[in-house]
Amino acid sequence: MISLKLHITNGDTTSKKLEELNFEGKKITWREILCEGKTTTDVGSKNFWKNRFNFFKTYYRTSKQKFLNYTVKEYRALCNEKNQDEIVLWFDYDLLSQINMIALVSWLKRHRKGCQISLVSTEKINNKKSIELNTLSDNQLRQHYINRSILSQNDIEYADYIWQLYCSDNPLQLENAVKLHTNSTFKHLNKALKNHLQRFPSLKNGLNLIENSILKTINKNEFKNKNQLINNLSINHKNYGFLNNQYFNKMKILHKLFTSLNPITLTKAGKGVLAQQTNYYGKIRTDFSYLGGAKKYSYLYVNSTDKLLKITS
Repeated sequence: MISLKLHITNGDTTSKKLEELNFEGKKITWREILCEGKTTTDVGSKNFWKNRFNFFKTYYRTSKQKFLNYTVKEYRALCNEKNQDEIVLWFDYDLLSQINMIALVSWLKRHRKGCQISLVSTEKINNKKSIELNTLSDNQLRQHYINRSILSQNDIEYADYIWQLYCSDNPLQLENAVKLHTNSTFKHLNKALKNHLQRFPSLKNGLNLIENSILKTINKNEFKNKNQLINNLSINHKNYGFLNNQYFNKMKILHKLFTSLNPITLTKAGKGVLAQQTNYYGKIRTDFSYLGGAKKYSYLYVNSTDKLLKITS
């Protein structure tokens, strides 16, 4: 008897490649960036999608129709697939993919009880650093599929637990879970979560790790325009898995620290912030910016101890 499979991928490129290689089973693309904006634990609920649309509308000017056609349509397709023997998840090592992955596992735990779930995750090729699924050769992709991990019930419970913590308004609990990490199946998750925690503003200058990296990159290089800068960031910060639009948004937040975008240079204030002579927290702070379930500016990342500090009013 042929086993029916459902493949859920991290992006359209991977889905297309699976189709081209004639992988048996339905392919669905999980089109979300749950590492950005407010999230709630109830994946797929009206409340969940309301929060997600509000985020995309506010920060990406996404129309409701586009949101429904691009993101919710794939989710509805997932809801209609109920008869497979195995659900195969294809997710990369980066922050964006890993957060999407645990949210999806949390949903599957509730809505596909008893179904076997497996995970195809990038491995090191010839002892080199992990690369993205969509850059693997056809033979490498097939081998990764053969070597996929079957998730145990403990794995599923763990992913669900981490998703609950990610959506909590208190990231200190997630920080503790990262320190106590014992799961070996999700081998990229802990590093991704450490990168996540460093997205809270630094105590030193009020900017998080990514924002500081943008200023450092500008200060060390010459870019004729923002596209060149974003291309550089995408290549050298693959551990986040950010899309171009995500970097565009971060540049909007930091725009007062640039003298120009053609070419891109830092203002005197920008250089002062980068040198940690000026703290930019008060000028960048907002009550509407979330990382998971927590307000971004309610916590500070203390670099000397690698710990978060809650700001009390």
